[in-house]
Amino acid sequence: MISNRWLLALAVGAGVAMPAAAEPKAAFVARCAMCHQAGGEGLSGQFPRLAGRAAAIAQSAEGRAYMARVVLWGMAGPITVEGAPLMGVMPGMASMADAEIAEILSHAVTLGKPAKAAKPFKAAEIAAVRTAGRVSMADNNALRATLAGKGVIK
Repeated sequence: MISNRWLLALAVGAGVAMPAAAEPKAAFVARCAMCHQAGGEGLSGQFPRLAGRAAAIAQSAEGRAYMARVVLWGMAGPITVEGAPLMGVMPGMASMADAEIAEILSHAVTLGKPAKAAKPFKAAEIAAVRTAGRVSMADNNALRATLAGKGVIK
């Protein structure tokens, strides 16, 4: 049986229209909270915690581009986050406007208690990643492994 959470993820990934968000928090809640939770706590074993972690990833240009790639093109496969294995699917949301993705990521980097604040994302950053071309979910998973090896993602 497919849960409502998976149905929503599939609908968003397929480009089904969601209500327009009036501000970054509303955009995050509308698009991301079903899996990552409203406060970015994630769900054990399925979806990683963003609270406190997103800002750390967004400290470097590589990390910021990775975050945009994952929102745009999605990611699937096993990963390890904070020593715990996860197996989930992040649907690509390329049907969203660059500005909305920037708002969502800008909100994500404020969640929790980041050790160091990250600058807000700009629509131009998302547009640059989009223009670089579509990548597969597997490519994003491989990039994550590379960035984790470099210490960009912990």
